[in-house]
Amino acid sequence: MTGEAGEGGEGGEVPGHDIQGNVLRGYPLDHAAHVFLAIADGAGAKGRRLVRDILPRVTTGAPWPPGHRPARTLNAAFTYRGLEALAPGRAWLEALPEDFREGMAARAERELGDRGPSASDSWEAGLGEGGADMLLTVYAASAGERDRGAEALAGEVAGLGGLRVARVQVTDTLPDAREHFGFRDGFSQPAVAGSGRSPRGEGVRGRLGWRPVRLGEFVLGHLDEDGVVPGGEEEMLRNGTFMVWRKLAQHVEEWDAWRLEAAGGDPGVARRIGWEVVGRRDDGTSLMRPAQTGPGPPEPDNEFAYGDDPHGRRCPLGAHVRRASPRDALGWGTVRTKRHRLIRRGMAYGPREGGAGVDRGLVFVCLNASIARQFEFVQAAWLGDGAAFGLGDDQDFLLGDPATKMTIQGDPPRFLTEGRRFVTTRGGHYLFVPGMEALRRLAAG
Repeated sequence: MTGEAGEGGEGGEVPGHDIQGNVLRGYPLDHAAHVFLAIADGAGAKGRRLVRDILPRVTTGAPWPPGHRPARTLNAAFTYRGLEALAPGRAWLEALPEDFREGMAARAERELGDRGPSASDSWEAGLGEGGADMLLTVYAASAGERDRGAEALAGEVAGLGGLRVARVQVTDTLPDAREHFGFRDGFSQPAVAGSGRSPRGEGVRGRLGWRPVRLGEFVLGHLDEDGVVPGGEEEMLRNGTFMVWRKLAQHVEEWDAWRLEAAGGDPGVARRIGWEVVGRRDDGTSLMRPAQTGPGPPEPDNEFAYGDDPHGRRCPLGAHVRRASPRDALGWGTVRTKRHRLIRRGMAYGPREGGAGVDRGLVFVCLNASIARQFEFVQAAWLGDGAAFGLGDDQDFLLGDPATKMTIQGDPPRFLTEGRRFVTTRGGHYLFVPGMEALRRLAAG
């Protein structure tokens, strides 16, 4: 992975060998197990022993040799409480930011808008405040391989004592890489310097056109878009990143019933309404471009911008994907959006088919250098409030409270009201994903 010199690039090599895998290069593996562990009081040495034991198996960001995709991978992340247990009294803990130290549950209502059924006091066991100290994530090419990896980890934990499995959440890529509402998902990612991705539409737009986003927006110890190195010179933070992990239940029956009612019972209109709420067609193609025609299935397109659709006639101003990543929609190119980008690594959980009461949804995972400036900002300022888009206090219609509304721009405009609760937060954590050298030092105490 080679960095780009010049505007926005850092030059030199991106240190994939010292960055954990799945950060800059998503795994092409369709099954995962998220194994949360709790460390008993005074059992920090046992936790360090586990880290030492798994170190040889932790997957890095170094490219795999051609034709040598592993059967499964392993990665490790820690809550602040977990780091305190493994490295008590260490001065470098003071360099960790307040958002991470407080944790998701403590900030859920104030910063994320998790209220009512989504309030943190209703979150599932192991996914709330104090519920977990460490996360071991197994990705695999098959569900069986995934389950064997998770069971082997559970056995190791039981054999050490002082540690216990607080929760295991399995996830799977659904057919056609769609989430439970039926939309293609996971293909739109920032073009990070050194990743080789085309920056057009997914990078930073300046006077000379599009360029990749600087590495420091996602990985500590590298230059970011403000010319600052997040994490400073603290070696334990270098090549690490912060992970946001959220379990989001999707109420598919409510979504389908509401769309059909809003469409007056016409399935074709109901499908179109879904496109307008999300901002893409269900095949992943953007509303900013005409529908694809021709042989073969349409391919999702990310090489677009919103600047030439200022009034939302093609993609509504309040559409979910436009709010979550406005690109150049807020003016001044991407100056107002470039510091709020997220790398997403989520995956669906639960069965594709099911009736009322079936638990299914999305395990949302994102990676960023600043939880407050990136994830929480997007959640509160763009998805939780419409002011930046000229929409008053309208929330994102897909994720917001049932009382919110949405305008579909046009002649005449249409108004979507009387929504339902389509998504409920079931729990989550803020975690730190150390670089490999930091992981070795953590294991050594």
